[in-house]
Amino acid sequence: MDFPDKMDMENERVLKLIFPDGVPDNLRGNPELDNYLAKLGTCKVEQLKKEQTRLADEARSILEQTQDLAISNYRTFITTAENSRSIFSEFLRSEQQLDTLVGKLPDLSAQCERFLLDSAELNEQRRLNSITLQKNAQLLEVLELPQLMERCIREGRYEEALELAAYATRLGQHQGHIPVVTSIVRSVEALWHTMLVQLVSQLRTDLQLPKCLQIVGYLRRMQAFGDNELRLKFLQARDAWLTSCLEAIPTSDAQQHLSKTIEITRINLFNIITQYRAIFPEEEGNSKTQTPLRPLQGVSCNGDRLFQAWLHNKINDFLETLKKDLELGVGSVETVLGQCMYFGLSFSRVGADFRALMAPIFVGVIRRRFESSVEQVNEQFERELERFTLINKVAMHSHARKQVDPEQETFAPPETLLDFYPLAALCNGYLGALNELRLCAPLALATDVTRCLQHSLQLAAQRVLAFYRQEQQAFAGSEREAFVRLCSCLAYDLVPYMQRCIHGVFPPQSLTVHLGISLLQLEQQQLTYLQQTRILEPLRHLLPIKALVQPPETKPNVALPVAAEG
Repeated sequence: MDFPDKMDMENERVLKLIFPDGVPDNLRGNPELDNYLAKLGTCKVEQLKKEQTRLADEARSILEQTQDLAISNYRTFITTAENSRSIFSEFLRSEQQLDTLVGKLPDLSAQCERFLLDSAELNEQRRLNSITLQKNAQLLEVLELPQLMERCIREGRYEEALELAAYATRLGQHQGHIPVVTSIVRSVEALWHTMLVQLVSQLRTDLQLPKCLQIVGYLRRMQAFGDNELRLKFLQARDAWLTSCLEAIPTSDAQQHLSKTIEITRINLFNIITQYRAIFPEEEGNSKTQTPLRPLQGVSCNGDRLFQAWLHNKINDFLETLKKDLELGVGSVETVLGQCMYFGLSFSRVGADFRALMAPIFVGVIRRRFESSVEQVNEQFERELERFTLINKVAMHSHARKQVDPEQETFAPPETLLDFYPLAALCNGYLGALNELRLCAPLALATDVTRCLQHSLQLAAQRVLAFYRQEQQAFAGSEREAFVRLCSCLAYDLVPYMQRCIHGVFPPQSLTVHLGISLLQLEQQQLTYLQQTRILEPLRHLLPIKALVQPPETKPNVALPVAAEG
């Protein structure tokens, strides 16, 4: 163990002797130096003395060899030096690039980490895309739900559209967190509203009962309206269709407009009522079983009230149209009356007989038309009386009244009226108005017609009196006699004849049956009887004393002739 240490120490001393200034750095740790020192340790003194010379010679020999080598291979050395310098510069550049690379390695590492994350996401997306590709058929079915539903709606296949809407609703309930599913559900909901509007709009067209039942069935399945709301929507839609049909009727001719309105309203309104009652049948135990003190409960009762209010409005609209067209003037009131009575009677099958509501309208229109005709007769009589003269008026007809068998009684006007043209024109005017009234003479107008003729005859008497006061000073004897005949003709011929005509239009027997009274009571109450005393009051002092002849019993409802305008 001590020997190696001793050898090291000796080597150190030898090295100090050889290199007093210290061992060069390039020789430190060189194993050849150790071997040379070990070799020196084995040399003898003579060898050591010669060692320096030997080393010098060897160094000189090596130098010479080196010089020879350099001379002989200088090109190689130059090339080697250049290569060394180039390599050195390359190494420097490589070192710089390595430093740059080392500086960028952290960023590269971070980017690699991000790439790993992105690649993981890409891998996941690739996996999802693979799954999507596998489920392509099922996904297409879901994605094409809006287009499919739109096509079903466009082609009127509402059953399939409802099934698709129900499927989309279930899909949204289970997969509503997926944006695509949410978008599909919203599109289907929009198309659902479109289908709802289209179904309601179809109710505004001409539909038969099966189609109505089908459409309302779809609306009920859609559950967009409550029961009362559905009833209201149905009535509004059908009302819009009925209104459009009525508005399409030409209004140029009142008669045709009214006839067409009656026909369209009767047919279509009856169809709507039938459809409503078939679609919304009345339930048992509705408002009929409830007491008035308790509030009405249940949807059916409210729905019935809604329907009754709507039907009431439609009937009122028809009555307004009827009243308006009748006031404009129709050619044949009796024809319209027959159509309207049939209209009202047909609705008695659905509990909506409204004939009693039309009667006052017809009565009022007929009364106004008769009053208008009589008013025109009065104006015409006034004009004729202004142009009338009593000069050279000779009695051409006898004033004696013939007694005729009641069974053979006719309504021929008195021939004495032909002697006085104004009275003949007045009688003809009355007969024209009564003949027009006779075609459709409501018993309710008997008193009004009598009162109107009463007033007209009073005006006629007053105008005859005014004619007398204006012309009396110029009367000659013959003219005064002719005027007396004129007054007698008015009092004893025209007035009784008009009384007989009134009873011809309104037979007393019919009035007694209608009123439930006797003929004596009818006469005592002066119903359909002219008050001849009041009519002739202005001419009383001008008339010859003569008893008024009461008309015999008359035949009911016969045509009244017109006096000749001689």
